[in-house]
Parts: sequence; C-alpha cells; structure tokens
Amino acid sequence: MPDENVEGSLTIDTKPSPAPSFALAKPAIRVAPSLLAADFARLEEEVSAVERAGAEVLHLDVMDGHFVPNISFGVPVIRSLRKRSRMFFDAHLMITEPQRYAEAFVKAGCDLITFHIEVADEPQAIVEHLRSLGVAVGVSLNPTTPASAIGSIIADVDLVLVMSVWPGLGGQAFISEVLPKIRKLHKALRPDQRLEIDGGINVSTVGAAAEAGADTLVAGTAVFGQPDSAAAMKELENLAIASWPGRNS
Repeated sequence: MPDENVEGSLTIDTKPSPAPSFALAKPAIRVAPSLLAADFARLEEEVSAVERAGAEVLHLDVMDGHFVPNISFGVPVIRSLRKRSRMFFDAHLMITEPQRYAEAFVKAGCDLITFHIEVADEPQAIVEHLRSLGVAVGVSLNPTTPASAIGSIIADVDLVLVMSVWPGLGGQAFISEVLPKIRKLHKALRPDQRLEIDGGINVSTVGAAAEAGADTLVAGTAVFGQPDSAAAMKELENLAIASWPGRNS
C-alpha cells in the first residue's frame, strides 16, 4: 500500500460547492447504517428501527458483479424503501458505468450518488451529469487509491468516501493504512463537504476513523447484525463523537 504521508500535497480549490442544497452540509458525526447488512426478510422493520433511533443517513451499496465481485440490490428495492423512509439515501454505486444508471437511482429516490474514481476516465463529466440530475455528488476511493486522484474534482463534490476495505468482498478487517489519507482529506475539505469511511467500522475501529477526521461512518454488521440495532448505532455514534476533532465553520 502506498504511504499517504509521503504523497505529494493535495491542492483543493476552495470555490463554493455548486450544490444548491446539501442536506448534510452541516458538520456533524453521523453513523450511516448500511442496508447491505440488514435482514432482507425484515427490511422495512430493520430500516424503521434505525430511523426511529435517529439515523439521518441510509447507506446503499449497489454492486454490479463487474467492478466488484458481488451483486447486491438495485432500483426496485430503493424505490420501495423510499416510500417508507425519510432518511437521506446515500447511494454508493460500485459499478463500472455510473453515468448509464445514475438517473434510474435518482428517480428511485436517492439523495446522493457516489461513483468510484477508479472507473472514471472523465470524472468531471460524471460530476456534471450527476449535477444535471439534481442530486448531491460523492466520489469514492479504494484503499490504495491516493487522495491526489480526485484533486481535479474535489471542489465540485459534496462528499468523499474512503474505502477501508476492498469493495464488494465481505468479512474483511479494517485497513488502518487508510487513516493518513483520511487525515489529509480532513484538512483539505471545506466544512460543508462530508468525509465518509466505509468498511470494517465497529466499536473497535470507529474511534480511530473519527479521530482521523471521518464524520460520516458507514456501519453494516456493527448495526444491523446486532440484537438491538438502534442501541448499537448510538454506541458507535457516541464513540465517534468522543474522538472526532470537529470541523472549522
């Protein structure tokens, strides 16, 4: 893995984000339960439980079996949940053609679409396409992708997602080597931009992720895999708040 501490400096244009209204613009710690870990036989019940417990964000991992090895869920599931939930729908498109399918996910009710920089030959074109759909925009980096890879578009997105496991593969341990990258991005991003981390987040790792500067913490089995998902989410949130350095306003 590359050492993010010795990577060149990350230069970010500080021009205002073009998003007319980003619901997560206010800096805060947010635990985003990942739908992928929920019991799909009890999906509405599971989602309702975390929403009642105060979850603002529901993380939606969409996999195509091509960019990542697995296939997850798609538009019909999201459309159905949108009728039953008022949470912010954070769609993480782990797919090779985000421009081709983004509109369908927006129409299904997603509030933010995140694409992977690794599939983007023309990342600015993807950002502009997503903006044209009236949705907030995120960009994701795999564990070994350096922060500098998104330098050309970072001022134009609402959220940066750092993967702390390899996408599409279950049961992986948290990759702590991504923490220097989180610290670098935390220093570089504007207060209205969110810094999200996804992969291996649990009671043992959430503090380190938050201390490095991540403010939006995706948690799967650490929430939905627990006997009391609402209590588990609150525990993660409290641990993160205790470690988070905050953001300048």
